[in-house]
Amino acid sequence: MTKENKISIEAVVNAPADTVWKAWNTPEHITQWNAADPSWHCPDSENDLQVNGSFKHRMEARDGSYGFDFEGKYDEVEPNKKIAYTMPDARTVTTSFSENEGKTMIKSTFDAELENSTELQRQGWQAILNNFVNYVESNKSTI
Repeated sequence: MTKENKISIEAVVNAPADTVWKAWNTPEHITQWNAADPSWHCPDSENDLQVNGSFKHRMEARDGSYGFDFEGKYDEVEPNKKIAYTMPDARTVTTSFSENEGKTMIKSTFDAELENSTELQRQGWQAILNNFVNYVESNKSTI
């Protein structure tokens, strides 16, 4: 895909990289934050965090009207620093984690899909990232 088919989102979490990494990759935490808005949830998550390992997060509307599995296979895993994976439709995602003075910058860059507008995709992924930030900052003492 060309550069213009890539979308990037980012956020800073007021927590160290090891806490951010654990919340990002542990199924018990993923199910708490992985939704774009309150009408959705992630009732199940599986994660084999290693190169050639895979993940699957079940995304569902709370009213039961729609659901899908968000899944992929890991291409790169560098603890507390970077994750790269490929989804079943061959789109790729790279997420980096960079700690500075106890805060962690997360940046994800992903291949756009063709079904929804670039802006809608950016907004959805950013909303999920914002939920993640809120979850970690509210729960970092127990993560």
